[in-house]
Amino acid sequence: MPWWDLRSLSSFKNFRATILQDVSSERLKITATTGELFSPIDLPLIGRRNKQNEMREVQLGSHTVRSHGLTVARTHMHDWIILVLLVVIEVILYIIHPFYRFVGKNMMTDLKYPLQSNTVPVWAVPMYAILLPMFIFLIIYFRRRDIYDLHHAILGLLFSVLVTAVITDAIKNAVGRPRPDFFWRCFPDGKDVYDKLGNVICHGDKNVIKEGHKSFPSGHTSWSFAGLGFLSLYLSGKIRAFDRRGHVAKLCIVFLPLLFACLVGISRVDDYWHHWQDVFAGGLIGLTVATFCYLQFFPPPYHPQGWGPYAYFRVLEESRASTQADTSINPLNVNAVPMVMEDREDESNGSMGLHLPTNSGSAEDVEFGRRQYCT
Repeated sequence: MPWWDLRSLSSFKNFRATILQDVSSERLKITATTGELFSPIDLPLIGRRNKQNEMREVQLGSHTVRSHGLTVARTHMHDWIILVLLVVIEVILYIIHPFYRFVGKNMMTDLKYPLQSNTVPVWAVPMYAILLPMFIFLIIYFRRRDIYDLHHAILGLLFSVLVTAVITDAIKNAVGRPRPDFFWRCFPDGKDVYDKLGNVICHGDKNVIKEGHKSFPSGHTSWSFAGLGFLSLYLSGKIRAFDRRGHVAKLCIVFLPLLFACLVGISRVDDYWHHWQDVFAGGLIGLTVATFCYLQFFPPPYHPQGWGPYAYFRVLEESRASTQADTSINPLNVNAVPMVMEDREDESNGSMGLHLPTNSGSAEDVEFGRRQYCT
């Protein structure tokens, strides 16, 4: 072979060795960073790795207060403004006087029950109807790290309670029905006085008399069913109570908040602050409003995707569409993470559906993690 061919061959070998060395060094850097081993053919696709990891995080529900909290709050800014307006309306309804209905002497037969204190005080209602559900929402958030679930659960709960409060107090003021203990509110000394038309002339404390005209419907009961009813719907979706597997123990968890709300309503009749019709109407109002507010943010509990809010699945769909678009642009990317939207039940899992998926490297592990998260 001529000497100039040998020199060309030697130069080509040196150039090839340099290229392979650079590829090997880059491969070692990537391996040290990601913990995975890549072949040289994968190197042009490494720039997509970060985006794939972001897609995986979206798929596994890693939306925290720090990363997405401000964005979610800004998206629902108008909803929070409406909540403030509802608070103002509720304060106004509480201050104004109710309708003072005609109460004659012959009507006092059912209004002479003793005046006694509340078994469930007023200050305790926000504790178990608002703070207790929020505490449970926080527990599930620290378990799943899903700000969409936490934000929409709190927002839906507050809407449920405040809308119920406005409806209840508006009806209270419009109806002005006397409480069962109205006689002793109106005549604390037991001496009843009536005008020439037969209507009562009360000489008791004005604030006590004012409260005596707010019997229908029961505020304690409506607030209880609004807050605890929302919590019951929320838990039924999280534990997949209607997954057709026959776990009756799940229904005990679902019915427990409703049982407590019923006991609160019964206490209002036992304390002679309300008639039974007041309690029935209050419970119906609270539970109806809670159902509407819950369905505004979450699928029905019996739905296959009833474990998560609508917003979570919307983000998941957008991420899947973005990944499919990127994959169609570069069909050689065999490491792309598939964003499967079908809801599949994990037949091997239990009943609670509050399991965190583990971050896996392969596409199959990621898909298994999503299934475990959805269960």
